[in-house]
Amino acid sequence: MGNSYAGQLRSARFEEVLHNSIEASLRSNTVVPRPVFSQLYLETEQLFMQDGRTFNDDEEDEDGSESNSPPIPYQMKPPPEGCCTTDGFCQAGKDLRLSSLASENLDVPPGFMPVGVKSPSLPDNLLVCAVDRRFLPDERGRNALLGFSGNCLGCGEKGFRYFTEFSNHINLKLSTQPKKQKHLKYHLYRNNQGMLVKGTPICWRGNGKRWSDCFYKKSRSVFFFYIPLEELYSFTSRVLLTVQTVWDKKLNLNISCIFFSFYLIGPPTNAGPPKKRHKGWSPDSSANTLTESTTAVQMSVTVPDQLLHTCRLQPVIFKGHGPLPQLTGNTNDVLISSLLQSCYLSSQTLPRVYQHYGPSPIQPLSAEMQILLTVYYLVQLGTEQVPLIEDLEQIFMRSWRESHLSEIRQFQHLPGLPQHLSLPPQSQQPLTPSQLPWLAQLAASSCGEGVVVLGEDVKSLAQGLLQMFSRLVDGRLENTNYVVIIVTSPGQETQSCVVVTGKHQCRALAESMFSPNEGLKEISHQLHTGAAQELIHFCNSLGQDGNMDFLLDSASVEHEASPSSSSQALAEEKTPKATNIEWREVRPIQLAVARKLLSHVCAIADSSTQNLDLGSFNRVSFLILVPPSEVSFRQTVLHLWSSGVLQELGSSEQEFASQREAERYVVKMDQSAQSRIDKLLQEAQSNSYTLYILVHDHAHWDISSTFYSSTDGSLGLVDRLLNSRQVKDATNILILHVTSFPFALQTQCTRISPYNEIHWPSAFSNDVDLYHERTRYFGVSELLESTRSGSSLPLMRYDSSFESMTSTLEERFPKLHSAVIRTTVLVQQYCVALMAASGKISSSHNLHKHTSVETMEIVQSLLTAVQQCPTRHGHMVLLRIPSLALAAWAHRRLSRVRRQLGMEDSFEIILGNPSQALTIGQTFTDQIKIWLKIQDAEWVPHTYLELEALPCILILSGAEPLGESLPRSLKYCDLRVISCSYLQRTTLEQELGLAAYLVKAESRPPHDPGPGSDLIESDPEKLSSTDNEEEEGQENVQGYPHVQLISQQQAQLQGQSQPASQTNIQSYNQTATQQQPFSQPQNPSKSASSDSSSPRASSPNLSCSWARGLSRPPSVLLPRALYDIITASDSSGLPRCTSFLPHISVAWASSFRPLLSKMMTCTEQSLYYRQWTVPRSYHMDNSNRTEGRTDNFHPRRLLLSGPPQVGKTGAYLHFLGLLSRMLIRLMEVDIYDDEDIHCTEAEGVQYHPPNAPWPNTEVMKTMPFDYTVHDPKYDDISIVYCPGFKPRVDGNPVRQEDVYLRRRTSRIKLSKYAAYNTYHHCEQCHQYLGFNPRYQMYESTLHAFTFTHLLLGEDIQLYFIIPKSKEHYFSFSQPGGQLESMRLPLTSDWSPDCIKSPIFTPTTGRHEHGLFNLYHAMDGASHLHILVVKEYEMAVYKKYWPNHIMLVLPTVFNGAGIGAAHFLIKELSYHNLELERSRRGEGGSPSVDVWPFIILADDSCVMWNAVDNDKLSCPAERAVSLKQVLQHMEACPDLAQYGLCGIRKWNSRGPFSRGHVHDFLLLNVDRSQNVQYDQNRFTCHDVDFTLRLHSAGLLVCRFNNFSVMKKQIAIGGYRAFIIKTKMTDVSTSVGPSQYICAPDSKHLFLASPAQLLLEKYLQHTSQKLFPLSTKNYTHPVLSVDCYLNLGSEVTVCFVSSRPHCINISTAGLLFSGLLLCFPDTFVTSGFLKKFTFLKGATLCVISADRSSLRQTVGRLELEEQWRFRLSDEFQTANAKEDRPLFFLTGKHI
Repeated sequence: MGNSYAGQLRSARFEEVLHNSIEASLRSNTVVPRPVFSQLYLETEQLFMQDGRTFNDDEEDEDGSESNSPPIPYQMKPPPEGCCTTDGFCQAGKDLRLSSLASENLDVPPGFMPVGVKSPSLPDNLLVCAVDRRFLPDERGRNALLGFSGNCLGCGEKGFRYFTEFSNHINLKLSTQPKKQKHLKYHLYRNNQGMLVKGTPICWRGNGKRWSDCFYKKSRSVFFFYIPLEELYSFTSRVLLTVQTVWDKKLNLNISCIFFSFYLIGPPTNAGPPKKRHKGWSPDSSANTLTESTTAVQMSVTVPDQLLHTCRLQPVIFKGHGPLPQLTGNTNDVLISSLLQSCYLSSQTLPRVYQHYGPSPIQPLSAEMQILLTVYYLVQLGTEQVPLIEDLEQIFMRSWRESHLSEIRQFQHLPGLPQHLSLPPQSQQPLTPSQLPWLAQLAASSCGEGVVVLGEDVKSLAQGLLQMFSRLVDGRLENTNYVVIIVTSPGQETQSCVVVTGKHQCRALAESMFSPNEGLKEISHQLHTGAAQELIHFCNSLGQDGNMDFLLDSASVEHEASPSSSSQALAEEKTPKATNIEWREVRPIQLAVARKLLSHVCAIADSSTQNLDLGSFNRVSFLILVPPSEVSFRQTVLHLWSSGVLQELGSSEQEFASQREAERYVVKMDQSAQSRIDKLLQEAQSNSYTLYILVHDHAHWDISSTFYSSTDGSLGLVDRLLNSRQVKDATNILILHVTSFPFALQTQCTRISPYNEIHWPSAFSNDVDLYHERTRYFGVSELLESTRSGSSLPLMRYDSSFESMTSTLEERFPKLHSAVIRTTVLVQQYCVALMAASGKISSSHNLHKHTSVETMEIVQSLLTAVQQCPTRHGHMVLLRIPSLALAAWAHRRLSRVRRQLGMEDSFEIILGNPSQALTIGQTFTDQIKIWLKIQDAEWVPHTYLELEALPCILILSGAEPLGESLPRSLKYCDLRVISCSYLQRTTLEQELGLAAYLVKAESRPPHDPGPGSDLIESDPEKLSSTDNEEEEGQENVQGYPHVQLISQQQAQLQGQSQPASQTNIQSYNQTATQQQPFSQPQNPSKSASSDSSSPRASSPNLSCSWARGLSRPPSVLLPRALYDIITASDSSGLPRCTSFLPHISVAWASSFRPLLSKMMTCTEQSLYYRQWTVPRSYHMDNSNRTEGRTDNFHPRRLLLSGPPQVGKTGAYLHFLGLLSRMLIRLMEVDIYDDEDIHCTEAEGVQYHPPNAPWPNTEVMKTMPFDYTVHDPKYDDISIVYCPGFKPRVDGNPVRQEDVYLRRRTSRIKLSKYAAYNTYHHCEQCHQYLGFNPRYQMYESTLHAFTFTHLLLGEDIQLYFIIPKSKEHYFSFSQPGGQLESMRLPLTSDWSPDCIKSPIFTPTTGRHEHGLFNLYHAMDGASHLHILVVKEYEMAVYKKYWPNHIMLVLPTVFNGAGIGAAHFLIKELSYHNLELERSRRGEGGSPSVDVWPFIILADDSCVMWNAVDNDKLSCPAERAVSLKQVLQHMEACPDLAQYGLCGIRKWNSRGPFSRGHVHDFLLLNVDRSQNVQYDQNRFTCHDVDFTLRLHSAGLLVCRFNNFSVMKKQIAIGGYRAFIIKTKMTDVSTSVGPSQYICAPDSKHLFLASPAQLLLEKYLQHTSQKLFPLSTKNYTHPVLSVDCYLNLGSEVTVCFVSSRPHCINISTAGLLFSGLLLCFPDTFVTSGFLKKFTFLKGATLCVISADRSSLRQTVGRLELEEQWRFRLSDEFQTANAKEDRPLFFLTGKHI
């Protein structure tokens, strides 16, 4: 019974069981081994091994010993003397590491296989060796012979019979006994790239359980379950099918039931190899038997003759696992594809993330599981479906993920699986080779004969192929689409292949194996050789209704009217008045995109990489690159010419130049493009101040590498031109790629940074119109939505009648390309429909059955529209035929039928050849000219947009659309002929993009994206944060705060100056009943044609079908196969086509990629493709690889992507205009331009000759000092009393704190001598700034400098930050030692390229915007420039200005004002002068010869001017360098006699004067040593200092023949102090009255400095403090030794108490108040008694504390003449620890 049950016992099976029995006897110490025949027939199911360990125990424990005793130390045999002992190398010195041998051609003998050896000294690498496969286990951990046989692949030594010997040879350096089970770890194999990589671990432990061999072979009944495709993944990965055959006790019943049960199957007990060698087991004893059983005999397979003729199909053989046998004979009738094999290999390459964990428990899918899943997938396919590799890859990936879900969670640290409960690595029984054939047959039986599995009796692939060919020729595979051949021989790897035998599938797969260009060549070949003539004759036959040609020839065609009479009738029609259209209007969404482009350009300029210096450019030039399509070229030219960009950029002097002018800026990417690009490069090199923009439109068209474009000269041009070294290195060339399908440019090797991508935003968000567009975009999402609505006929559909007819003919003509068949059928249907609709065929009522309903509807609509409209408006029908040859044949055929039917004047038939200009008949040209009122006799249309309302059939040819835009009159988009073979996302979307449309917003219901918005076009409804980073109302660009981005509407085009083409568009008329008020911008897309290039439905009634359908998108007809793909959704909810390969030139990086998510934004989709796609070898980005870098982005390259026909051209043209305006704005600066204040009529006294170059000292002494402050920034301060000055009656208006922000400014163009901020990075400034990655960052050192000052009473320690390049300006005790002094020149020194005076610039809060770059201002002269910064700002200033010397103020001055900075600068300079005199004296030089001047410059001085002395009759100012100004002032005779010099503010008068100077000072620190700046002052410190300097008798001179311009900087500065409370540390609205309080009162303390609170209080409340002084110039307030601002309504009279001082005469002057601020000992009671005060005058005494305040009152005997009250004592609102100031007020008695 056993023999009858199991069949004949085979020797191989017996040997296996015998081997396992001996193995078990050697391994087991306690259990009696099972008999051999019990293993053969009574296999058991056990979950655990005998020793209690589960089968996932650590493989490292496999040492062959089951005792718990410690391992015996192993001493390796010492290596021979002189041999190599380096880890990773053999003793012969050859490298064995996998990383080194991955790409080498290794000599692996037959029967051997490469194995990875694990070395303890190289944990991160494997050693490569060759091992006899007989000594290695199979996939179940069985059948490994004892012993070892291996070869060294390094030195080639062979015949190692012992692993111990071999381990010594390869330098394993083991501490334990060498065992092959422990160190032979991984199988190695070669991947798709031919690289040797790590494969699956060697299964030394059996983790499988043999299924029972019991399979009852008599008749049986089987229960099958249908498994949907989406459930197939989890089904195949979670369960195995087990079969329990049920029969009666007599075993004579003919019925058996197969049940499916789910359970986990454990490993067999006797697993693993023998633990020690058995003396009776010889490795060679069964070598011959095993070789015969495991080595497949490969034989050739002869393909039957006349296979294609007999079977009417060309089978496609997909390579699977194992080598395919050689085919001989009639091999031309068979196609072989490696696509499936590549899919298998890719799915077995684990992602890198799972290879970084050492011996990973995660394994790829086994070959058996891949084959079974393939069978399941083929079973699920419909009879007309073609298998897609993308679907199969996803099945493999999801099956693998679900089978390793727990391990993946562990690696990813996902919640849901506790670490202590981690599952075994492979808790399910793997599929074994013996189970595979019948499981595959079981699955295939559910679909009848659709899928046939050959596996049970097949011993080799050759045998299986012979059986397949035999059945195919015999007709037994007539209803079979796929034959799966499986070979599973014991001891041999599973082999497989899939043969496609379905007629439809074979044709589709065969055509997909051609490249697109090869397919088109094949079509042309079939047409030119006459292969299609039989098909054409067959289609011409109408059966019983006759022959088409005979019917047409016999038809009586009557021409009702001649073309001339028709045109004359049209000319006589009254056309309504034309409505002018503003072509230059830009839609709001286009303006938003243009601003985003500009913002990204500014971001590149602002980045630290400094790859673009916008400030160095003064104009913009551009070149637009378009595909080699004549219509696209003309379309872009027309749009550019009408946009006004040329006029705005100054390229055309005339307001409306000819289109020839615009053609210079557009170039077709053909062979002529080379010269145009070369010319642009030459211009870019010679015009470094011009920014060139290369706009690469339709950028996805040509992405071929130059190295692979030799066969076709039109490809590879983009790579050769735009990716050249000259373009990449040109810093004034910026590239903008524009495309609707950016996927091919988003790979791992892309040149475009993800931060430089701009995605077209969505016009709606949550049904809210964001841009208030008058149109709505209708794209592929809406087309899909129409197929799901069900309310009306969907706009996108397929023609079932057409599909049925083509399917029949494809079987009849198997040798013809499907495109030839489909085109012939389609043209025949159009011809028959024309014959039927014309009514000129006698049996026309019988012709309807020879065409489809869809075709008939198209033709009837085309003809009816023309007949019903009085002005003969009509529709366009787009017939898309990619093949040029087929398109030309279709054009000839349709034109002949039209002529024979006498319908030449009814509609036009246009052949759209990309390489040819648009041509239409003269009749239709005249018709368009009448509509457009064109008088030019030579005018012809050049673009499809100009065919608006023309009834026509447009046959659009070409391998792919090249950006041609179609008019709004397009009604039908017939895509039934496009290829279904090239299923890439870009290919499908650009064909569907032909139907994209802009419809009127009011013509659609409220926006509801619905399920259709998941689409294909990157779901524009969802935008990431980078997509909406700029607000639409934004007018400033970061880094360029004053750059206005407001688009100014250009002047409307005037009629007389317009050329003919312009007039034609504008003179389209709108009167068609609805009179729709179109005012849409003119885009050369349907967005343009929809609103401005339309005849405006000039029909007088509702009969015009074209006018009624203007707001209806076109209908789209697709092939059935594409329709099914596009309308189907994947598991993420997106259309299936989104998971296709994005472009033919890229490849997936891994099969283990996720699907695109429905919630992904455009930016996230870009990142997805950047991660998961790689360029192929012929992709232009394939060469963009840099060793050690993951990115190699071009710094000046942008990508603009948006849906087709949405208006991208108009957006980037407007961007060019914005960029030009911004560059002009960057060349300008806002400077203060307000008139001097407190000016009086000139007395007419001329002290100096008008052309005097320098002031005369004696003359200056005779000039009166002008006490009045004239600087307009001080128009809110107190007037300084001066005898003879009479202020204006109206006074000056009181202004707020931000007065300097609202001063009058003028916009002036920067001169070449301007000072710049940190945003300026021209080539000349790089070394000066020291802030460019191309230059080494300048090292700086910190030096302390200490000096003593009596006024402060303590040592002052300052810090200098000195760059290495500037150390020569200083003196050190030794190189790198203590700083001693700052070197000063001698008075007698002079150099034409040197400035003697050190320049100090105090600054705060303006590290970015301060004008510290004086390189251009100095005209390259050597100068010492020192920035004076506060300690807390030191780091940020050093970051932005690394090559500048910085003087860091002490910490105590962090909260101080400008007075402290000037005080320390002056005192430091004087101390340094003394040090330099001492140093010079040691050298013998006279001490007095040291130059004593310094320059105090404001950080907003931007330009300097000089008055031409030669043009005094009409003084003219010219820009001069700061070098010229300073050298002129330093060369002044007797300059040492002056204490302070300055220059005038721009717009004031000269030539020399004696008065206040501001902002730019030349200070003599020697003569002014006794006059200090007030270190406590925040405001008016310079006024106070000048008054005290003059009273000390020092000369002050202002050089009025020079002027300084100050830039308006609203950020930072010493005026930007915030009054904030002590508690919240937040600025609050605290009034000036709260700046003071009564002493010891509870008051809200403020965190601002006490001096600042006092100054602000006096400025804003002095009219209350000094009531008698308000607007009383004749009775000023007497201020002693100090000037304080008491507000613009109070006049201050400054006097000095110093002996020998110069004061104004106060005799007879009555004062209305007295101000004593920190009076010193020079102020005495006797001094004060010299002055007379009004009764009731106010006294204000200010001191540092209450004690000194009382002492001052007593010392000056103030109580004699002044009355005080207790309530008249105040303090600033500071806490005690902040040292408030106190003041006392009183009234004069």
